[in-house]
Amino acid sequence: MREVEVIIGSPLVFLPQNSGYVHHLAGGHQLRRGRKTSATGSWPPNLSVRGGGLTGIGRIPVVPANTTTSPATKTADVANRSLLKYYAALASKLAGSGRLQDFLMIAESVLASDAVSAGQSQFVARLDTRLVSKGLSSILRRGELEEVMEFLTSVDKLGIRPSALFDNVAAEDLAVQCRRLVHNSRVEEFVHVMETLAGYQFYIKRIVDPIRVLKIFVEKRDPDMAVRYASVLPQSQLLFCSIIQEFGKKKDIVSALSAFEAVKHKSGGFNMFACRSMIDVCGICGDYMRSRSLLKEFLTQKLIPNTHVFNSLMNVNAHDLSYTFYIYRKMQSMNVKLDVASYNILLKACCLAKRVDLAQDIYEEIKYIESTRTLELDVITYSTMIKAFADAKMWQMALKVKEDMLLAGVKPNIVTWSSLISACANTGLVDQAIRVFEEMLSCGCEPNSQCCNILLNACVKSCQYDRAFRFFHSWKETGFKVYSNVGNRNCVDELGSIPAITGSESTPGIGLSSDQVIGHTKVVAFRPTTATFNILMKACGTDYHHVKDLMNEMKEMGLSPNRISWSVLIDMCGNSCNMSGALQAFKTMRGVGIKPDVVAYTAAIKACVANNNLKIAYSLFEEMKRYQIHPNLVTYNTLLKARTRYGSLHDVRQCLAMYQDMRRAGYSANDYFLKDLLGEWCEGVLGTATGSRGLLGFNDHLPETCESRAQSLFIERVAVLLQKDVSENQVVDLHGLTKVEARVVVLSVLRMIKESYGPGHPIDEDLIIITGIGKEIPGEVHREWDVKHAIVKLLQDQLGLEILVGQGRVPAGVKDVNLSRPGTSSSATPQRSGPSEKKASFRRPEDMGMLRVTRESLQRWLQNRQ
Repeated sequence: MREVEVIIGSPLVFLPQNSGYVHHLAGGHQLRRGRKTSATGSWPPNLSVRGGGLTGIGRIPVVPANTTTSPATKTADVANRSLLKYYAALASKLAGSGRLQDFLMIAESVLASDAVSAGQSQFVARLDTRLVSKGLSSILRRGELEEVMEFLTSVDKLGIRPSALFDNVAAEDLAVQCRRLVHNSRVEEFVHVMETLAGYQFYIKRIVDPIRVLKIFVEKRDPDMAVRYASVLPQSQLLFCSIIQEFGKKKDIVSALSAFEAVKHKSGGFNMFACRSMIDVCGICGDYMRSRSLLKEFLTQKLIPNTHVFNSLMNVNAHDLSYTFYIYRKMQSMNVKLDVASYNILLKACCLAKRVDLAQDIYEEIKYIESTRTLELDVITYSTMIKAFADAKMWQMALKVKEDMLLAGVKPNIVTWSSLISACANTGLVDQAIRVFEEMLSCGCEPNSQCCNILLNACVKSCQYDRAFRFFHSWKETGFKVYSNVGNRNCVDELGSIPAITGSESTPGIGLSSDQVIGHTKVVAFRPTTATFNILMKACGTDYHHVKDLMNEMKEMGLSPNRISWSVLIDMCGNSCNMSGALQAFKTMRGVGIKPDVVAYTAAIKACVANNNLKIAYSLFEEMKRYQIHPNLVTYNTLLKARTRYGSLHDVRQCLAMYQDMRRAGYSANDYFLKDLLGEWCEGVLGTATGSRGLLGFNDHLPETCESRAQSLFIERVAVLLQKDVSENQVVDLHGLTKVEARVVVLSVLRMIKESYGPGHPIDEDLIIITGIGKEIPGEVHREWDVKHAIVKLLQDQLGLEILVGQGRVPAGVKDVNLSRPGTSSSATPQRSGPSEKKASFRRPEDMGMLRVTRESLQRWLQNRQ
């Protein structure tokens, strides 16, 4: 007889309960209670207690397998089943008392014996799951999760399904311990446990909220662990997309791409769901080119994206009309079906590009497709088309689209009505906008704050301030009557006009804070927003106290003034010449934690300029640049128009520096103010009070077609010149300038010298003027001679300065320039020209390009000016 050794470590022995336990074994031997068998083993096994547990080796008598169906074989099978039942009960009770290792030893020995070699499930079926679950629960409640996980691993190796040993109570205790891992931020260990349980066929979907765990990994910027956790859950495809989108919300495109690559590795290639999410994240992060590279990857691998991927790609690149139509044509060439969302995105792209003509063409095309019953337009299609017409101020076309919408049986939503009201308001048709608003209420659509704000803003823009305030107070008191029965539109005629609009039929004395249902109508409360109060503040004009009252009312309703609110208050103070109030509002804005933007700074600067306080205005401008807030065109123009007189070199330099900043920022500067500045600056040298702009001849030296661009470049050169130190301007280069431009440059340098040197401050160097070669204009000859002659005449006749023609003592490094008139000769000897001479004579051509005003002459001229 074969025997199997069993190692049992238990202080308890459970014998079979029936007193008549006698079985006939092979060989005809009898086994009775208390008698030894003729086999080498004994029954029950010889066990001894050591260290709190039984140790010993017992032999389980097993009947050899027999294919016959004799009575002896049947008796042996009954004996084996009784033994299995006995050991299953023993193992269950050991597990129930928390002795998992003893359970494993019995199970391992029994399952390895020949008694169950042909039917392993018999032992497992006889286990008491209730007792095993009880023992597992007691261990889990002590917080010993690791011991339970090791037990599950050992059970799985024995071929027992671990999840079958857990009832609902034990499963919940296991879930509690897993949640505790997450609560204690042991998320990596939690993921390992989830992977193990998923492998053992546990239902882990509802142990914790997966999004909560994924957000932890997103905060830790660990995309690999997030994907690893999501892959063990049944809804892994959706969770992959959630991971990428959560990283996108954090503007972390690098981690989103890492998660996307991990998903590709898990999926064995492109996952269309994840690819669509990645494209959407590129749009959120503003990396449009990255989204386009994904399409190139698809095409390189000869894969065809589905409609949803193409739609996301078009939506992200909707700001680029040409690329959007490229995707549209690509879909057609690859035989990818376009759905209604595809056409909606095309309409959106046309709307953003303000190409209402293209939008009309697409709209007609999809209407034709709809007529063939292969496409059904939705409310988004009609609403987008209405918005395109609204932005183009084509309100009649917008209303026509609404009629098409109603004929097609599509019910307008709040976005549709808002666009219709905006279409009328943009063209200044306030009454038409009100009629559309009333129609919206009669159709059963509840208005939102945006609809109300559009209507109020239309009244303010058309200077109907009182009407705006009447609407506001009426809405606040009575709310809106929205007709719940859409089919009964005659109720409008029976009940009269909408009291929310007219304000004359409202119920006085009530203020609605919640919705009410009255008969066939529903009274919807009006809920103003911060934008509502901002619009009303603009309607207050220069009434400071009214604006403050609105801000206080805003706070009473639980709303907080935003940047626009404070900017409106600052601007209102500036318009009423209340600079102190504007600066106080600007300071309070910072005090409440709102950082001023360019609009707030510009409003404060305008207030200072209106009160002729340019010092504070320029200090605010410098503060803007310190905080890296880029001025806009209004900011620059406000400061450029601020000065009426430029009394010092510092003032001119400040203005010219601003002009250069404006040009570098990409704004088209208005050179009118700069020409006045230079004219006034030169006027100080000439000592005349006449209009210097006409004296300088700005409008006489260039054709009208090229005047603007050329003058801008010239003023830029003058600005660079005046930013230099006086010592750097002792040599003036007039290369490439016309005679008027050269005249302005020379006068500007002389004004700088006059401003920089006071009485008693000697001039160290001569003023060197290099006339060079003048700018050639077709139809005129000897232009360079006119430039030189104009400068000589200016210095000698008008300013009384003494000049030398030729090299003389020109500093080293100055290049000789030939300015001689063809056919004339001159001498190399410098000639001294006095104030009475009208022009200088020259002997050598190479000397004629140099004019030198001596320092003695400059010193006398400055003393005479004093």
